[in-house]
Amino acid sequence: MTTEEKIKFLKDNIEPLSDQIYGNGFRASAYLTDGTFIPCVRFRNSKPITELAVKRFNDERKGKGIFSRDSGMRYNDIVESFVAKGNRINEYDIDRIEKSPFAFPKEILDQIRGETTMGWTGFCVKMNDGKIFGYGSSFLFDFFQMPNGYTATDISEIINHSYLSKSGQLKEHKVPFFDRPNDYDEKNIYRERQFFDCYVDGL
Repeated sequence: MTTEEKIKFLKDNIEPLSDQIYGNGFRASAYLTDGTFIPCVRFRNSKPITELAVKRFNDERKGKGIFSRDSGMRYNDIVESFVAKGNRINEYDIDRIEKSPFAFPKEILDQIRGETTMGWTGFCVKMNDGKIFGYGSSFLFDFFQMPNGYTATDISEIINHSYLSKSGQLKEHKVPFFDRPNDYDEKNIYRERQFFDCYVDGL
């Protein structure tokens, strides 16, 4: 696929997740030119993050930044956070892209209602066949692990602030909670998946 074909595929087939700071994110899977399959890639236009980096660098250099001098956050640390942190793929290293089986549809993501407790959102996912699975995330919602035999398009409903007990019962979380319930089955919680960012001019 050419760059133009990739952009067209994303705009025609992927509903973006909007972000006021970083712009729209298009979640997909990608095959690299050497055949490597990357199941979770978030595509974005490079302009918003570039403009943010330039602004942050200028503000910090002039002493107008959000970090005070005694915070321990040095100018070099801020530059490093933009240029040497995060998982990234070059657009020109991608041969073709397709829909990701690990990206919840936007209308499903919109059903998830806030944190269950500080730093944790616990919920259950009901599939089209009626089966229910426990889920949770500490922060990221772009991609999630999926049970064997299911893709994100098989989801019919989000059951907020809930979990599956060790005996398989659907239970409500106390909101907020400070200690996990005794029957909480942490081993059977499907979590967020790691992903790569790919910046594409013109997207």
